[in-house]
Amino acid sequence: MKVKIVGVGTRMPDWVTAGVDEYQRRLPSEFCPQLIEVPLGARRRGQALDKAIEKESLGLLKHINKGDYVVALDVLGRSMNTEQLAGKLLDWQREGDALCFLIGGPDGLSSACSKRANLRWSLSDLTLPHPLVRIVLMEQIYRAWSVNARHPYHRY
Repeated sequence: MKVKIVGVGTRMPDWVTAGVDEYQRRLPSEFCPQLIEVPLGARRRGQALDKAIEKESLGLLKHINKGDYVVALDVLGRSMNTEQLAGKLLDWQREGDALCFLIGGPDGLSSACSKRANLRWSLSDLTLPHPLVRIVLMEQIYRAWSVNARHPYHRY
C-alpha cells in the first residue's frame, strides 16, 4: 500500500524531523509513508491571507494522483479513535487504495483541498501547530498499524 503525507512547510525544526524519522523507522517499508513537503505561502501585511492558503493548496493538490484516497486533516473533520483508524487502514489496504494525507499550513486548507478529500479527519478538538501534526499523524499511523499487526505497542 502506497502512503503519502503531503504537508505544508519545509525546514522543520530538528525535533519534528527526529519524531517523523522515528516512526518511519518503526513502520515496515511497504507501509511507511513518503513525506512530501510543500513550501509555505508568503504572508505579507496588507495581502489577503487567501492568496497564501491558495498557493499552499495548489502545491498540495499537485501531489495527489487521480486514484488516491485523500484524507484531509481538519479540526472540523470527523474524529476517530485508534480502533476505528486501524479498521479504516485495513479497509484501505483491502481496497488497494493509495492513501494520501494532507496537512495544511498554519491557516488550514483551502476549500479545494476539502472538496478533493474523501475524508476529513480531526486529530483533536485542539488546534495543533502544523509541524506537530506530522508527528501526531505518524504516531497514530504507527499505532493503528500496531493494532492490526497485533504488535504490543498499543495496549488495550
